[in-house]
Amino acid sequence: MEHTKESTANKQRVALVTGANQGVGFQIAKALAENGYKVYVGSRNSSNGEKAAAEIGFNAHAIELDVTKQSTITAAAAHIEKEDGHLDLLVNNAGISHAGQPGRTLEEVVETNRASKASLDEVRTVWETNVFGTLAVTQTMLPLLRKASAARIVNVSSGLASLSWIADPDTWAREHFDVVYAASKTAMNAITMAFALELEKENIKVNAVSPGFTATALNNFQGTDSLEVGAREPIRVALDTNGPNMTFTGPEGPYTW
Repeated sequence: MEHTKESTANKQRVALVTGANQGVGFQIAKALAENGYKVYVGSRNSSNGEKAAAEIGFNAHAIELDVTKQSTITAAAAHIEKEDGHLDLLVNNAGISHAGQPGRTLEEVVETNRASKASLDEVRTVWETNVFGTLAVTQTMLPLLRKASAARIVNVSSGLASLSWIADPDTWAREHFDVVYAASKTAMNAITMAFALELEKENIKVNAVSPGFTATALNNFQGTDSLEVGAREPIRVALDTNGPNMTFTGPEGPYTW
């Protein structure tokens, strides 16, 4: 039976969260499951995904998905197509801050990632996940999103992505802007805007959201906000079925692009 927008209107909402086995992604997946969504917990490592889904419990289903490997993205889409026939919500959360030596302090990573000395190999590795991974997953899942009655895409970004904010001389985070992580999130925001502009006529809303400076594995747990605090705004945007299109927000409200 062909799945149409009408036939999915009254069915359980289906969501896919990438990088959902830990951190903010896990919190988003958990909140969606608690709010009645069938949630696919995307994880590069299937056993980590299984553990996360088991911890969330009811409504959570692990799915192997490495955003840098098209074969896993395609397989995940085929699985969701077979099981549900549509996708109401895609949360592109998977992201990495660097690809160098693990265990370094945030300060050491920032210093290494500066424009004058950043390794092009590291830039390519991080952008492969944060930029091209987001684009690949979104393109592959789009046919499923188009089969939902009012689909949404939420891209987990960073305040560092805001060029206008960083350009302000009074911005505290200026020294943290780099060509590896920060610029990758700026590029991801540009992809967010491109999809938002293209898909608005199809009633598919695309938004970017920053968790703020949250203590996660992304920054060696040196963030100033707890995981619970950091996840609040991404969860709010993910659950907001009637919100606007093409917004970029964080814990303290809207960001400038």
